[in-house]
Amino acid sequence: MSLIRHFVDGDETADAERTGPVFNPATGERQHEVAFASTAEVERAIAAAKAALPGWRATGLVKRADVFFRLRQLLVERQGELAAIVTSEHGKVLSDAAGEISRGIENVEFAAGLVHLLKGEHSEQVARGVDVHSTKQPVGVVGAITPFNFPVMVPLWMVASAIACGNTVVLKPSEKDPSASVFLARLFQEAGLPDGVLNVVHGDKVAVDAILDSPDVRAVSFVGSTPIARSIYERASQQGKRVQALGGAKNHMVVMPDADLEGAADAAISAAYGSAGERCMAVSVLVAVGDVADDLVAAVRSRMDALVIGDGTDAASEMGPLITREHRDKVASYVTGAAAEGATVVVDGTAKVFDGDGFFVGVSLLDHVEPGMRAYDDEIFGPVLSVVRVENYDEAIALVNGNAFGNGVAIFTRDGGAARQFEIDVEVGMVGVNVPIPVPIGAYSFGGWKNSLFGDSHIYGPESVHFYTRSKVVTTRWPDPNESQISLGFPSNH
Repeated sequence: MSLIRHFVDGDETADAERTGPVFNPATGERQHEVAFASTAEVERAIAAAKAALPGWRATGLVKRADVFFRLRQLLVERQGELAAIVTSEHGKVLSDAAGEISRGIENVEFAAGLVHLLKGEHSEQVARGVDVHSTKQPVGVVGAITPFNFPVMVPLWMVASAIACGNTVVLKPSEKDPSASVFLARLFQEAGLPDGVLNVVHGDKVAVDAILDSPDVRAVSFVGSTPIARSIYERASQQGKRVQALGGAKNHMVVMPDADLEGAADAAISAAYGSAGERCMAVSVLVAVGDVADDLVAAVRSRMDALVIGDGTDAASEMGPLITREHRDKVASYVTGAAAEGATVVVDGTAKVFDGDGFFVGVSLLDHVEPGMRAYDDEIFGPVLSVVRVENYDEAIALVNGNAFGNGVAIFTRDGGAARQFEIDVEVGMVGVNVPIPVPIGAYSFGGWKNSLFGDSHIYGPESVHFYTRSKVVTTRWPDPNESQISLGFPSNH
């Protein structure tokens, strides 16, 4: 059984005193072992990043951009190979894995524009003989801690922006599907990135804590569950680090009475069950407004039996397994316990039988769900769609805004006025109008509100440049050598 190693200072390494299993979720087979880094191993990776920082920071912006242009080409050429790695360890179908890579490439393209993104400002003659200019400088060594559900896209969200801004990185991917990150590090290396600029360490809380506690790590980016995001934010920020920690979600899709119900049903199926619901932007709550509920539930129900669930390598499969057996059982518990809390189980996906030992579960639909039920309050992170019925627009807004999460939301309507008012009223970071999964393109930034984000900066896009750089303002004066005076007053620009 092969061992997945760390990637430090341009080479793969591992003491392998501790390891963890890497499964193929479609078969239940234990296919690899992954090395779990000790504190000392993480410190070596941080030391490599720190040593590489001066040289990378001094590298010309055009030369830095060349690395990203080459990386983009390599990602396009090797997309199939990388997608196969993702599917084998995560379980998502190949087309979904390829789509994830495409979205990651968007951020590489954004990072390739670093010459423009890192421009400062200049003001001439703010006072007689005085000019002012600003610059953006890297923060230093960055820790990036990424989740299992997007083993390519989320690392590229963080790593590309951080490196483009002149930082060096220690990446700690999920131990559940770690191979993609090492593959990415090798592609960066092939694209011309100097050794030590990007390092990958695998492991568990030991590795995470070593990153959070190191005085040489100046900023931390994280994507994961809300409890861990909150913990990471508090621990790292207390040590003076800059932190962006993206947490969980409970994304609502509001369907107004005038909406195209057939289109809305298609969108709900796609957004709720794609990637087996293991997306932080998955729609998990369908909010039926007014008298549309019965017809909407029937429309969604009519589409569910046709979904093909199977091995992600099978071109016919539309949905693959969940990441682990334990997670599958946890997701199933929300369905099996829903009726006792008062919900109507329209489709019980836990009753579906699959051949083999893979971590599969069928898609589920719950109706008459209300706040206070586990299926509504918790982030299930699986293929379970809950329907909440409300009387009118105001109740829909109150429901969404009353939720502890504020990641993504969508409204389906033909009424432009209602859609515009919804944009204004809703307290959520990313909004879709007739778009069920409103993930911004790479030129914007991704992130929610409330318990979906801890820190002040969203991830990738323009806000990533702000997060991964520090601004410096320089005031200069070159006086006439024949003019000199002493003034003890506060400096004035008048």
